[in-house]
Amino acid sequence: MLPIDTGTDDLLAHVDGHLGVITFNRPERRNALSDAMYEGFDRALPVLAADPDVRVLVVTGAGGAFCAGGDVKGMNESHRTGTPRAGRGGGFEDQVARLRRLQRSVSLAIHEFPKPVVAALPGAAAGAGMSIALAADLRIASERAVVVTAFANVGASGDFGGSWFLTQLVGSAKAKELYFTSPRLTAGEAADLGIVNEVLADEGFDAAALEWCRRLADRAPIATRLMKENLNRAITADLAAALDAEAPNMIRSMSTADHREAAAAFVEKRAPNFSGQ
Repeated sequence: MLPIDTGTDDLLAHVDGHLGVITFNRPERRNALSDAMYEGFDRALPVLAADPDVRVLVVTGAGGAFCAGGDVKGMNESHRTGTPRAGRGGGFEDQVARLRRLQRSVSLAIHEFPKPVVAALPGAAAGAGMSIALAADLRIASERAVVVTAFANVGASGDFGGSWFLTQLVGSAKAKELYFTSPRLTAGEAADLGIVNEVLADEGFDAAALEWCRRLADRAPIATRLMKENLNRAITADLAAALDAEAPNMIRSMSTADHREAAAAFVEKRAPNFSGQ
């Protein structure tokens, strides 16, 4: 494994074969978000995006949780003492600008990451942690994992794009229900709604999740990257624009060595070996 310098122990990153792995690492706070984590994403994501060996990015959490979202204990201490938390001083516009920057550096960066991103949920994904999980392209979860919007429980409206991502996944009415009432969805319930793509056993989840992602990384990486471009564009593009954009991506992917290898493997009745060329 090749470690990536994130500048903090709160967020770890490394390369494992064709996988880039980012791990929330505040297990004593159920991986609640910290300022150091945001800075860690700023450092790690460009490195992993530029690494030609990395075909799939995995975002997960240490200690049996994915991410609990905002640090509510820290919020309460700030309210109790009347002391702004570090980096959160200034007026309303300053705070808005800061949050917008952080949201773009994490959720938007994950959504636009040029390779597939899988959120692997060993446990709870709540609040902004849920939003970040939804920013990924796919989600796999352990049987014990729960997904909860949680914002209503702390009198907050929501951030990090959860309202947008959840509406894309389940539709407006269901997203409003989940935000307003904040139920704790089991992994199975989240899968039934299309929020989670696959549920894996609790025992050995971390290893099984990485193996699941390695199988995805075995696919032709150029074609997969162009698929992601097409599918992200389809969220907002009309059909004519989508067709116009699909055409050059299709020609580009069919001009690769991986396409030639796949065609040969099909005829020869064997598994293809994709080189990323």
